[in-house]
Amino acid sequence: MYFCSSTENSGPVKQLTALYTSHFGTEPLRTEALPASGSNRRYVRFFGPEGTVIGAIGTDRDENRAFITLSRHFRAQGLPVPEVIACSDDELRYLQEDLGGIALFDVLKSGRESGDYTPEQRDLLLKTIRLLPRIQFEGAKGLDWSVCFPQREFDGRMIDFDLNYFKYDFLKLTRTEFNEIRLQDDFDRLKADLLRVPSETFLYRDFQARNVMIRGGEPWLIDYQGGRKGPFYYDLASFVFQARARYPEDLRNELIAAYREALAPYAAIPEAEFHSRLRLFVLFRTLQVLGAYGYRGLFERKAHFLESIPFALQGVRELLPLPEYPYLSEILKRLSETPSAEAETPAGLTVRVYSFSFRKGIPEDASGNGGGYVFDCRGTHNPGKYDQYKQLTGRDEPVIRFLEEDGEILPFLEHAKALVVPHVRRYLERGFTSLQVSFGCTGGQHRSVFCAERMAHFLHDQFPAARIVLIHRERGIQETYEPTL
Repeated sequence: MYFCSSTENSGPVKQLTALYTSHFGTEPLRTEALPASGSNRRYVRFFGPEGTVIGAIGTDRDENRAFITLSRHFRAQGLPVPEVIACSDDELRYLQEDLGGIALFDVLKSGRESGDYTPEQRDLLLKTIRLLPRIQFEGAKGLDWSVCFPQREFDGRMIDFDLNYFKYDFLKLTRTEFNEIRLQDDFDRLKADLLRVPSETFLYRDFQARNVMIRGGEPWLIDYQGGRKGPFYYDLASFVFQARARYPEDLRNELIAAYREALAPYAAIPEAEFHSRLRLFVLFRTLQVLGAYGYRGLFERKAHFLESIPFALQGVRELLPLPEYPYLSEILKRLSETPSAEAETPAGLTVRVYSFSFRKGIPEDASGNGGGYVFDCRGTHNPGKYDQYKQLTGRDEPVIRFLEEDGEILPFLEHAKALVVPHVRRYLERGFTSLQVSFGCTGGQHRSVFCAERMAHFLHDQFPAARIVLIHRERGIQETYEPTL
């Protein structure tokens, strides 16, 4: 019998192998440790004469029981989830059907990076979103809610946990000033509104592309053990408005329309009511996500989560204003106009270079000094007028080539550099800590992005003692160039 070196000395894996041998009557030909997930479970792929299966080792019996019970219930309802093949008497180990190694998250990589999703990627997204009402409604039929982990339903306590997550792990860590009483008043109103929404369906809780496997061109669902009874809008908001997915507006609208079409056999909800409730849960999920990004990024200093904050703040901008929660709206407006991920900026000069859309307002100065420059790129030739460039940005080679060959924007940029360079030099000499340079155009997509990119890279080369932060506000992109001196 052959074991990978990463698993052969592990006692729990030996016990899992014993479960495999007991069930199949033969030892596996070999094993392969799979990458760890976000939980404390470990996964192993077993290779045997009849093919492969996945073995799981969990330390929480209740969590394992939830997955095993839910999987068997969903399979009985004809839903595409892995079959649980065998489990140990203590329910700490189990074997499940192997759905392969292709996650929807991996398939969407190029779209997530560019914001431009291919027809094939869109098709998989639509298949996935049409599957969601099935597990929410059919999965709820006859389900024993008491098995749900860590609690059986979406309730006020869960809402409080998530809102406090935002308050203490994002607002506090970004040193955002706020009146706790006024904020709590809005939180109470938001909680009451959320609890008024019907909650008789299965709430997946973690419905995202990482938890969808693609098998034979069709989506299969995994990692639903945290599900519970709750409102179906929560999962739709989680999936369609996921911060880093960068779904363009037309794709979001298409996904929501596809979901409503798939929802129709289960529930008839007037369109205005549907969208009002969905917006409510998009707000709630955005606050919860900012809390998670704050804790993992600002406290634990994990780069992936720090980089995700601008994407989440882009989502905040799209929600505003929120007249029903006026103080929360005021706080979110302040957050959306500042690079909050930079709350712990080290000493020295930081130059923030923005691209933005004038339609959505000029970026607020994060330092509070009110200084810096705003350059209007709208007087230059706009590549966005031409169909071949409409889905691209000023970071893409065809747009860069268009602007360089056209030549109109280059002298504009040189004049901007002539103003900014002496300003940066003087700020470094005087020990100042913050300067902001912003480029705006009509949509914040082509000309302003091109200019901000050029300016940021130029300043990084010219002033190695300065920290340069490049922020494409409407694209949800933030990049930092640390000092090299």
